[in-house]
Amino acid sequence: MKKILLGITLSLFTFVISCKEEAQNTKMEEIMAVHDEVMPKMGRLGTLVGELKGMENDSTETGRKYQEARQDLQEANQAMMDWMQNFGNRFTSDEILNGAALPEKKKQWLNEEKEKVKAVRNQINSSIENAENLLGSTERP
Repeated sequence: MKKILLGITLSLFTFVISCKEEAQNTKMEEIMAVHDEVMPKMGRLGTLVGELKGMENDSTETGRKYQEARQDLQEANQAMMDWMQNFGNRFTSDEILNGAALPEKKKQWLNEEKEKVKAVRNQINSSIENAENLLGSTERP
């Protein structure tokens, strides 16, 4: 009877550990999915900065809007670069790419990083949308 109870306890313990690791891997995958969604937009962001650069010399309200849009794009770009650097400082490539087990502290960081990368995504998307609207374009290469 004790062997059966011990076997059940060990099986349950193994199951709980497996579920925790799966949740950790899922969060890491969600974070990387947001990164992978936004990263291809960085080229578009740079293109828009270039398009706005010559238009900001105008001292009118329109010129200030171009300048603000360019600044928003540059800040979004910097936010992405900062997030990637900080994320890379917190997690190893083995943890990011291969799902290596994380210590408790890093598991807590996953929640923080998920919120941070979502904020960066929103900043990038809104700055691109604003610049495109300002330039009178919704879709450019």
